[in-house]
Amino acid sequence: MRDERQSLSSDDKALGRLRIVHVMRAPIGGLFRHVVDLAGAQAARGHAVGIIADSSTGGERAEATLRRLEPALELGVTRLCIRRLPSWTDPIVAFRIAMALKRLAPDVVHGHGAKGGLYARLPALLPFFPSPPHRHIRVYTPHGGSLHFDPDALVNRLYLSVERALERVTNFIPFESAYAQKRFAEAIGFSGSMTRVVPNGLRPEEFEPIAPSDDAADFLYVGEWRRFKGVDTLIEALALIRDETGAAPRLALVGSGPDEAALRALAEARGISERLSFAPPIPAREALRTGRILVVPSRAESLPYIVLEAIAARTPLIATNVGGIPEIFGDHADRLVASDDPRALARAMIAAGRTDAAQRRLAADQLADRVAENFSLCAMDEAVLRGYRDALEAVGHRRAAEAVLPQRA
Repeated sequence: MRDERQSLSSDDKALGRLRIVHVMRAPIGGLFRHVVDLAGAQAARGHAVGIIADSSTGGERAEATLRRLEPALELGVTRLCIRRLPSWTDPIVAFRIAMALKRLAPDVVHGHGAKGGLYARLPALLPFFPSPPHRHIRVYTPHGGSLHFDPDALVNRLYLSVERALERVTNFIPFESAYAQKRFAEAIGFSGSMTRVVPNGLRPEEFEPIAPSDDAADFLYVGEWRRFKGVDTLIEALALIRDETGAAPRLALVGSGPDEAALRALAEARGISERLSFAPPIPAREALRTGRILVVPSRAESLPYIVLEAIAARTPLIATNVGGIPEIFGDHADRLVASDDPRALARAMIAAGRTDAAQRRLAADQLADRVAENFSLCAMDEAVLRGYRDALEAVGHRRAAEAVLPQRA
């Protein structure tokens, strides 16, 4: 792997396959997992695939993941320093990504997240930017991103205005959840881009049950440490449990994020800091061994992988009723908890701790069966490729469209 790696030369028209480039910012979290899974599945089908991502985040874990994947990626991995917030470097990065896309000559440019979606589609708005030598489609998956913005904040109005301009040059938007599709329609709208709901999916081996380790904490949180993830609500709930029962359960926090200091200070102020442990990110299935009951206290979500992963692993789960999470639970959505409500969360945690093992197993099996039926990597890959094909046909790129999948009967 090296910065701005040259693509391998190939006559893709003769080979009859797509050239696909995925553009994202941070190689962390569910978005990164989604891109890695999708890129790997597309490469396994014989398509020429590449990834463009930030070089300043993700650490060794991201490096190791990309090194494992790179041999399958004919168009390689390009790493650039991409800032999360608007920066004076953005025009330079945008130009370098446009140059990389021109060199890679994709049929499909698929942007992920707000910043990845910006860089994937910006050349279409700025005609003086370099562009790929032949006609291609622009695809965008928000992954939450701008959908979590408060539309009343002035700076967020600017972001949403940019999103509206970019939507006009977008050919296909696969949303992870019906919730995300609805939020996008309300906040940004559609002017002609094709949209579909394509839920995140898991691999078959992820449905092997996981048992907690002998020293597992009572409760577990896995994910980013940011306000919209609601970790502060979880800490407040822990203090309420202590007040009601006389003892606070142990809580393991696995992840990273800008709010770590604030969360530590909150735990100290509530007198429960000794009941918390903070650990850096590790693979989800390893993390799930460190706690007996997973808590997802989010204020906002699209379709979180950690909920799917916990259900598949038969890990007992408490989650809030936000975003696309009810779509995962389906008929079992009445088990979800109100968000931003420490007392409701504390009650659910106390009840979960008192539920007997047989009831927990039954509830876990019911949800796992639902997820296995509706959220598979194979179905996700198939639906995204069909969307590519239909979008390519719509712009008249028939050679590329025919390379994707057989026509549906």
